[in-house]
Amino acid sequence: MMLKQKLQQKLLQKLSPQQIQMIKLLEVPTLQIEQRIKKELEENPALEEGQEDEELPEGESEGEDFEEEDKDQEEFTIDDYLEEDEIPDYRLHADNYNRDDDKKAEIPFSVGSTFQEHLESQLGLRDLTDKQKILGEYIIGNIDEDGYLRRELVNIVDDLAFLQNITTTEKELEEVLVIIQDLEPAGVGARNLRECLLLQLEKKDKSQFPLSLAYKIIDLQFEEFSKRHYDKIMARLGITEGDLKLAIDEVLKLNPKPGGVYSEPLSKTAQPIIPDFILEHSEDGFDLHLNSRNLPELRLSTAYSEMLHAYSKDKSHKKEMKDAVLFVKQKIDSAKWFIDAIKQRQNTLLLTMNAILEYQKEYFIDGDETKLKPMILKDVAEMTGLDISTVSRVANSKYIQTHFGILPLKFFFSEGLQTDAGEEVSTREIKRILQDCIDNEEKRKPLTDERLTEILQEKGYQIARRTVAKYREQLNIPVARLRREI
Repeated sequence: MMLKQKLQQKLLQKLSPQQIQMIKLLEVPTLQIEQRIKKELEENPALEEGQEDEELPEGESEGEDFEEEDKDQEEFTIDDYLEEDEIPDYRLHADNYNRDDDKKAEIPFSVGSTFQEHLESQLGLRDLTDKQKILGEYIIGNIDEDGYLRRELVNIVDDLAFLQNITTTEKELEEVLVIIQDLEPAGVGARNLRECLLLQLEKKDKSQFPLSLAYKIIDLQFEEFSKRHYDKIMARLGITEGDLKLAIDEVLKLNPKPGGVYSEPLSKTAQPIIPDFILEHSEDGFDLHLNSRNLPELRLSTAYSEMLHAYSKDKSHKKEMKDAVLFVKQKIDSAKWFIDAIKQRQNTLLLTMNAILEYQKEYFIDGDETKLKPMILKDVAEMTGLDISTVSRVANSKYIQTHFGILPLKFFFSEGLQTDAGEEVSTREIKRILQDCIDNEEKRKPLTDERLTEILQEKGYQIARRTVAKYREQLNIPVARLRREI
């Protein structure tokens, strides 16, 4: 095979370091942009807080031309490092991290004892053999954060044999599991929801009729109960509707996730919402501005700028200054890029939000959702001249504070639907009508998807039943059968 050399021209699109930095800053909300600026101030000594000082020392400029007399005689000159085009972009920018690095790392912390430790402390108070204690601790280790034992006992037998060289049987594990299920909170160690509810009812006074009936329903008619086939339950158990209602009230008092009391506070952290935009409404109109709560003014370090000019004037020992000049130049360039990126971010955010404000002007007057127009990312992109991906980054994780509440920017985007009159309305209005219909329905006979479709069509909204079902699921509303109450 012969080797050949050839020249080939290609036209490629490539993002510059400034564009990459701008993209990353654009999708960061206000809370994280504060942290990002603080981090940049700590890492780049050429960046300072304060008003930008545009005036340079008299008779000097950052792009000052230098004398040419000795350039041809020297192998290295300061000008080689002051010329921006001479330094490749990749040497001035680090891009070896992913988008997850921009997120604030959550530091785990311990509050009291864990759920498993709570169970083990109770187990230690029981009169158990050494083997039962080992089996009990292993079973507790397999209980999940909701308090359920999801792993089959036959599999635990194999785990103990292979991992810990302990020979046991399902019967022995069952005996230990019964002891664990007697611990607090009630219902812990259950293998399914039915067993969890029965364990909790067993610890109550079943001499009372509602509790005994509730236990009987869960034990014998759990499938019908879960599907809310109340007529079948009343017919099979020979009870009245009033008796069934009392029993259901007792079941509703039970906890389907007994371990959640211990796991939720440790696994969930409160995330504050800080609005990125503040919109004020008055008789004169709207006043929109960015929330610059703790965002400092940024400028180039005067000391570093003077240092660069001092190096440029010094004609002696230039080779020894090579590393120092390069370091100073890189830090100044990085600071310039960061300041420009912050300014461009602010301009892009305001441009996009002003377009949304103009498009949804009627809604922003009083916050009436019926006045919310259908709007997609393409509509805003055409108004602003920005790319759809840029608008998407602006709308992501951003909030606006209005006189009727704090709302995410994604709230204002929705698809459209035409009425009989040809008017285009937002799907958010359809969902609001669905929510109102379901809130006001008769709980004994909840509205089916077919009936909801008919109601919407009577109001002039031509919509299919499957679309109604999709919107109902998006609102986290169960089907009519599961909404039935007595």
